Amino acid sequence: MTQPGTMAPMPQQMQDCVDACMNCHTICEETMSSCMQMGGQAQMQIMRALMDCSEMTRMCADMMMRRSPLSAEMCALCARACDMCAEACMAMPDDQQMMRCAEACRRCAETCRAMAGATM
Repeated sequence: MTQPGTMAPMPQQMQDCVDACMNCHTICEETMSSCMQMGGQAQMQIMRALMDCSEMTRMCADMMMRRSPLSAEMCALCARACDMCAEACMAMPDDQQMMRCAEACRRCAETCRAMAGATM
């Protein structure tokens, strides 16, 4: 039994989604740094996708952790941002960091889609 004013433990599916979001956020930030070091090689479309995905995943994780009633909608939007970022990263298939980021984005999109369909 929980004490008044405390929340029940986070369901495993939600914890997995928070973890995937935070991992994706971190990798997007690392990939942006990598792009900046490349200079002119990094396309603006990729940078925009990385920035959007980084912000969306962080915000999505925050909303789930505080059990926001908007979490399901946020997860759906986050999945879309992750899909777009993964696709943008695929424009540089020879870049190992971009491929790592695309994989993290795909995993996050998958968990966010599952959470968007779950009752929170």
